[in-house]
Amino acid sequence: MASKNWIDLSKDKDSGIETIQAHFEGHAYDPHWHDSYLVGVTRQGVQQFSCRRQKHQSLPGKVFMLEPGEIHDGDAIAPGGFTYQMLYLDPQWLSRELAARRHDTAGHGDPSFENTLAQDPRLAQAISGAFQALHDKDLRIVRESALDGLLQALGGHLTWQLKTDTDVVFSPLAYRARDFLHAHLHEDIGLEQLAAALGESRFVVTRAFKAAFGLPPHAYLIQLKLTRAREWLAAGRSPVRVAADLGFADQSHLGRWFRRAYQLTPAHYRRLCTNLPD
Repeated sequence: MASKNWIDLSKDKDSGIETIQAHFEGHAYDPHWHDSYLVGVTRQGVQQFSCRRQKHQSLPGKVFMLEPGEIHDGDAIAPGGFTYQMLYLDPQWLSRELAARRHDTAGHGDPSFENTLAQDPRLAQAISGAFQALHDKDLRIVRESALDGLLQALGGHLTWQLKTDTDVVFSPLAYRARDFLHAHLHEDIGLEQLAAALGESRFVVTRAFKAAFGLPPHAYLIQLKLTRAREWLAAGRSPVRVAADLGFADQSHLGRWFRRAYQLTPAHYRRLCTNLPD
């Protein structure tokens, strides 16, 4: 039976914002994270997901907001599935735009969402308006005005988080493991290699890592590779080159993980972002 799931994606070249409209039935996606700020609105159905150690249900009209690195999953728990519109906001773009509008916040930490879910019709309308303007590639002045409206509507949902070293002190092993994964992103590394570099057993490393970040090292590394793959594909690199540069066995190996995470092949994602042929 053919899948009833679908996804429609585009990327705005001026802001770097991705616009995604998607529909899922049954299990939508496994736990994962993004390096962008996600703001979206559920258009139809019931969207259930776990985030911040809580299970949430987003009904039609509800807004959902996730920060970079926040692990979340997704399931449709009602017949007919769920549909949403979502914006992937580049962190540098968001910080720059907010600083330009609120000089008192500049240099006082990173923007953070106070809540994961909100019932805010004004924000929901602003998200849909920005989505439509960017997704339809409207005139630049229309797109910029829609984004101004989005930022204004987001203001009441933002707090500002100062970076601290508290967590590093709490779990130095987990953070050393994370640093190692980032440094060796382009390699096909194993748990034994990671554990040996840290001077611990792989069981101790895995336990500490999952307690700190919510995912075991292998799942975190795959997400890290897929995040970089999205970046490179959107810049126009070929899937075969991206697969090789990220340590995947071949293009099909990258494709299996990419499709599992995003419901798109790497080639299709590249074409949607760049208009380059598959």
